Amino acid sequence: MSRPTLTAVFVAFLLTSSVAKPNAKDKKPKQVVPAIECDMRAGKINLPEFIVKCPAKCRETKEKVYGTGVFASISSICNAAIHNGVITNSGGKVIVMKMGGQVTYKGSFANGVRSLSLPNWRDSFSVSVGKPKKGVIYPSTLIFVPSRPTAENTVSPATEPSSTAAPPTTTHVTTPIATAPPITTSATPRVTVHEVREADSSYSVPNTSYKWNRMSTGDPTVLDPRPDNTEYEQYGQYPPEPEDHKPLSETGHTKDCKVDIAFLMDGSWSIGKRRFKIQKDFLVDVSQVISVGVAGPMMGIIQYGDDPVTEFSLKQFSSSKDLKPAISKIVQKGGLSNVGKALSYINKNFFSDANGNRGGAPNVAVVLVDGWPTDKVEEASRLARESGINIFFVTIEGPDENEKQNVVETNFVEKAVCRTNGFFSLPITSWFALRKEVQSLVKRVCDTDHLVCSKTCLNANDIAFVIDGSSSVGTGNFRTVLQFVANVTQEFEISDTDTRVGIIQYTYEQRLEFAFGQHNNKADLLNAIKRINYWSGGTSTGAAITYAADQLFSKSKPNKRKIMIVITDGRSYDDVRAPALAVHRKGVIAYSIGIAWAAQDELEYIATDPDREHSFFVDEFDNLYKYVPKIIHNICNEFNSQPRN
Repeated sequence: MSRPTLTAVFVAFLLTSSVAKPNAKDKKPKQVVPAIECDMRAGKINLPEFIVKCPAKCRETKEKVYGTGVFASISSICNAAIHNGVITNSGGKVIVMKMGGQVTYKGSFANGVRSLSLPNWRDSFSVSVGKPKKGVIYPSTLIFVPSRPTAENTVSPATEPSSTAAPPTTTHVTTPIATAPPITTSATPRVTVHEVREADSSYSVPNTSYKWNRMSTGDPTVLDPRPDNTEYEQYGQYPPEPEDHKPLSETGHTKDCKVDIAFLMDGSWSIGKRRFKIQKDFLVDVSQVISVGVAGPMMGIIQYGDDPVTEFSLKQFSSSKDLKPAISKIVQKGGLSNVGKALSYINKNFFSDANGNRGGAPNVAVVLVDGWPTDKVEEASRLARESGINIFFVTIEGPDENEKQNVVETNFVEKAVCRTNGFFSLPITSWFALRKEVQSLVKRVCDTDHLVCSKTCLNANDIAFVIDGSSSVGTGNFRTVLQFVANVTQEFEISDTDTRVGIIQYTYEQRLEFAFGQHNNKADLLNAIKRINYWSGGTSTGAAITYAADQLFSKSKPNKRKIMIVITDGRSYDDVRAPALAVHRKGVIAYSIGIAWAAQDELEYIATDPDREHSFFVDEFDNLYKYVPKIIHNICNEFNSQPRN
């Protein structure tokens, strides 16, 4: 081979080698997957399609999911992915695609996650396995929707920035969600941002005059069918801004403080004359700060020792000016510190119409104790709380370590107060520091939002659910019924002194799933509902009503409203009229809910009059959720039309 030929071959080899080596710019971009927390909702990420990585154990957090297959944008991405089988509870990558809102979202149970039903929502999303198609690169950085858009940063559709501009920080637009595909180029990805109407306040529903209350348990296991935070406008209102206590006005008087307050002052010999005088001065200060009057707070005083004595009732003085000399004239009675006897006294005698109790105002009892009680308080305070009395304890110079052996009932404050959360107890180290706590105490007793022992439509009930478990219901529909029961139940304040719930499932036979008071907090109760197993059999609704009367309402507390909610999908094999009439005569308020093949005449027999307020019918099980707010509204409306005490 000649030299020119060898040279040509060598040059060709060099050219081939240079072409074979890829340019750094032509390398395939690596997909960076941003990590999110279990509670991240899809609507909070301002991208039409994206990929994320979920952590492990999201199922344990019980973050809310609404829908099946297609989920409302207020759903947890990770729990939606677990529900859909895209990932397991060990976590993993998920691709999220946004889409328009749905007319309805059906709840279901899958892969250990309970999704909830929702009437409708503005925006939706779907989830898929986090393996991008070849050539597809998703944004490596998530863009979040601001929680409170302002007029200054709101972008109208006409001025929406292009995909090459910096990501916007707005959410409040009126155009629908765009569902543009992800980037499919091997070059540096461009992020096309679309506004998500997660905070659209234009959505409204008819006013039912029932105000939804946010649950205060904070327990992540609660099955809550309602959106939270900015999504409250789905129900026509926004939640109140959180605040610890209502403020005092500039004049020192409380705003909107309409409560009936009984102060139980310690008149025992152990207090001494000097400290008794300090106690009276403290009560004078309180009476001036709260601005006593018929349109605001009313105040009475009981002095206790061996026996309690009413110094003056609620109706005796209608102004702070008149209260001051009356308190100053109180003479110490002496005796032991029988607090339990004093609590029984106010429960039976003080908060009565004759003494000026107004019914519509919360009842508050503030107990001042020097040291510790000389009798037991637990039983007396329990009965007082069940009557709707909010019990506060102000303990001054409580027992030290050497004196605790002399205390008749240990933890007496926790056994007596309305809640053991610190709100209802005020420990003070010295009598000389007592008057400094006037403002703190007044704020608490006037904070009607926190007076949870006041009798309301949400905490004054014994509710029995009588559930049809017959063969015609089927397993899937039975789970839907349980979800409905949970959605109704979780609106109430649940404890041994608040609303209690019992459940009976019936076929030809009856089974007590659990009794009143068996589950005394909301989380335990909702978990117990979820664990109920479908029975299957015939339909004997009349016998089930009689069974509810014997097994549940016979053990109902005297101060509780007795409510029965019967759910059935067919005609009963036995008579329902006589059993229903019997429970009506015992004061049970009966609601009937019929589904599909339920007999209208039987529903009317079961329901308390008027039927239109207590009897409901749906053609499909999946439509049960529609009656949750209606039932709560009717229960509250009926309660509020009756005297409170």
